[in-house]
Amino acid sequence: MRIPTGLTPAKGSRAVIRRLTLLLPILGLLAVPTAAPAATNIAVGIGDQSPAMFSSPAYKPLALKKTRYFIEWNAIDQPGELADADKFVDAARAHGVKVLMHISTDNINSVPRAPLPSVARYKTKVGALVKRYKPRGVTEWGVWNEANHKSQPTTKNPKRAAQFYTTFKGMCSGCRIVALDVLDQAGVESYIARWLKAAGSSAKSVKIVGIHNYSQVNRRITEKKASNRYPGTARIIKAVRKKNRVAKFWYTETGGVAQFGSNFPCDKDRQASRTKFMFDLSKKYDKNVERLYVYNWFGADCDGFDAGLVNRNGTSRPALAAFKNGLKKMRR
Repeated sequence: MRIPTGLTPAKGSRAVIRRLTLLLPILGLLAVPTAAPAATNIAVGIGDQSPAMFSSPAYKPLALKKTRYFIEWNAIDQPGELADADKFVDAARAHGVKVLMHISTDNINSVPRAPLPSVARYKTKVGALVKRYKPRGVTEWGVWNEANHKSQPTTKNPKRAAQFYTTFKGMCSGCRIVALDVLDQAGVESYIARWLKAAGSSAKSVKIVGIHNYSQVNRRITEKKASNRYPGTARIIKAVRKKNRVAKFWYTETGGVAQFGSNFPCDKDRQASRTKFMFDLSKKYDKNVERLYVYNWFGADCDGFDAGLVNRNGTSRPALAAFKNGLKKMRR
């Protein structure tokens, strides 16, 4: 997706921004203190769509080694999309940061929803992306971003999403693959069950499942408060374990939200509190969760969806301090 959609407010519009207008960071921030030994096995990265993140004065001291970038499934036919991706991948590589590249829809609007690609078209277009970016060091891929959300053409077709996985396996030898990527919303357990059934024997070969747990983080949902509407991490893991006992889980997209619709009006202090809760929550799943990718670095000045750790101009938010503190006991 273009901008994360994982909160699904009961009321309020879903503001979507195709690209944020970014200014180069203008204010230096204090370096993070030397990190203590990691208390968990979870490695942390930050996802964003701007290569300016890597040269941001506040980003460099974090010493992060992982990032995530989402790309339209047919970007190979779009020179502008390719140019943006090239800049991001090249900047990440220059700074020693590993990119998880996640395939996504070419139209985030849920009405009308973008057409669902055939398996043949997926193989051709996504295969071309693999050939372009694997030589640039991109060997970690997500088959389809947030497959169960209404903005994605896979939302009603877990079978096709599973077919994309079996297809991708044959296109990227030696790659680490996020086979299924889901949002923690109502119906996610059913979606997982149908996906696993459609995958057949390949379900047991899945090594990584992605989770977007925006609802759990921003509504402070503990295991005791989990419900059919907000199932949370534990229920997602349990749904996968019915067919697969070995897969690890990556929070491919998560974070405290500063602004999103009427349910989450602009509040940067709340964002910081939820960022802290995100780290506290992740430690409970240390045996199953390997990675955590926060989204994102640059905020949108509370104009629509905004989960940035810094403001649009690069100046610090309280959430960045919460992120630094949480990072001390995590891996890079």
